[in-house]
Amino acid sequence: MSTGVKIFSGTASTYLAEKIAKSYGSKLGEVSVLRFSDGEFQPSFEETVRGDHVFIIQSTFQPSDNLFELLLMVDAAKRSSAKSIIAVLPYFGFARQDRKDKPRVSIGSKLVANLLSAAGVSRVITMDLHADQIQGFFEVPVDHLFASTIFLPYIKNMGLDNIIMAAPDTGGTKRANAYSKYLNVDLAISYKQRKVANKVDSMTVIGDVEGKNVILVDDIIDTAGTLTKAADMMIEKGAKSVRAFLTHPVLSGEAYEKIESSKITALYVTDTIPIKQKSDKIKVLSVADLFAGVFRSVVDNESISSHFIV
Repeated sequence: MSTGVKIFSGTASTYLAEKIAKSYGSKLGEVSVLRFSDGEFQPSFEETVRGDHVFIIQSTFQPSDNLFELLLMVDAAKRSSAKSIIAVLPYFGFARQDRKDKPRVSIGSKLVANLLSAAGVSRVITMDLHADQIQGFFEVPVDHLFASTIFLPYIKNMGLDNIIMAAPDTGGTKRANAYSKYLNVDLAISYKQRKVANKVDSMTVIGDVEGKNVILVDDIIDTAGTLTKAADMMIEKGAKSVRAFLTHPVLSGEAYEKIESSKITALYVTDTIPIKQKSDKIKVLSVADLFAGVFRSVVDNESISSHFIV
């Protein structure tokens, strides 16, 4: 009997998992979650997974219940004799805690990797990790996908002239440089200084943006402080327009208000995290087809390199 494929979703990512399953040519598996009055919960597969390749889709944005629900589902699949268990984290939460940047702090992303491994994952599929070295935190294969596969064709089809790629901070230079090389355009870098997390004290731009259509790229937009400050600064420096392509729309605090009041023309994000508020400036590009294609490659033991552009 051939091994089957079952695709399931945690409660936080059902909106995306349904699109991935449809693109794959399957239906989403049935899962129920028993919730107790004290807040405890217990997920349960409502169909057999014995001998199957089980894909469990769940982005681990806040609250932390999303991560714990994923761990419980992995454990349930393991105890139900699944052949392989693939944890699919379109957004890998706690990825910004990838090192000790001061004394006596945890390395949260390493802890998450340990928890997933202990729960019983066979493989991890994720997208645009905040730090590439997180792949090395796992002892199982990690398929690291890139939103550039979706963003770059979209940028090319926009028909903009006089484009310059830009990074909102020095940490995003590598990503912006890869985009600029692919599109054969110039690169600008925003240099920021901050004394505390989520608050930018000062910023300047390295590169000539005057008269250019600026495209900012990054992996995460959280409070939107850095991005909107960079966009406003580039307009002040003579940029014709500023657009941004960011993979994971965390968008916490006053992010939506900052985006609306900024001089940014449009913000393009993926659906790894659901958008909480509608905005005429925010455009969502789906990653469903990309993930479904990778699922096929994993099941058929084929290379996934064809899904990458840069």
